[in-house]
Amino acid sequence: MNMLPSIELLEETHSFPCQFMFKVIGKTDDGFVARAVAAVRSQLAEDVDPPFRIRHTAGGRHVSITLEPRVQNAWEVIGVYQAIQGLTGLVCLF
Repeated sequence: MNMLPSIELLEETHSFPCQFMFKVIGKTDDGFVARAVAAVRSQLAEDVDPPFRIRHTAGGRHVSITLEPRVQNAWEVIGVYQAIQGLTGLVCLF
């Protein structure tokens, strides 16, 4: 899961600062949602959690998290991707 978008691509396709959508899928064990939200919050040095919503799979084994923090530049986007990639229980990151 080390395929990150390039800085150039992010700058060509987004007008920073902006809200950026991250889609994260992980296992429901060990507080995955809380850890994912905390990783984004910490990476962006925010005082409050970023806007997010969750959906659980029918079987309850996995959870989808859509996070939409406000980012200042493409480097912050890359930093958030890297922070999320390090989470135990991560299945997929978009």
